Amino acid sequence: MKKVFFILSLLLLLCLAPMPYGYYQLVRFVAMVVFGVMAYKYYEEKKNALAITFGALALLFQPFVKVALGRTMWNVVDVVVAIGLIVLYYKERNQSGM
Repeated sequence: MKKVFFILSLLLLLCLAPMPYGYYQLVRFVAMVVFGVMAYKYYEEKKNALAITFGALALLFQPFVKVALGRTMWNVVDVVVAIGLIVLYYKERNQSGM
């Protein structure tokens, strides 16, 4: 699951480049699923702050009811979330001793 953090952060950073609209829809759907699974995983591990954070991110990125933030704000959100995922990836990697 830790590698998923890194892969999703790369997908989010690719949203900064001019891509076809279908790519953004795909990223939103993949992000929603991954954030939902991560929220459930952290809920089971009793890490409530991370569970709530990833649950909120799943709602933000869900592709069914669009959240109209504008391109610039979505770029900021994508970068902040990508950095957060990379930080969490390295934090969990170091905790597991890998």
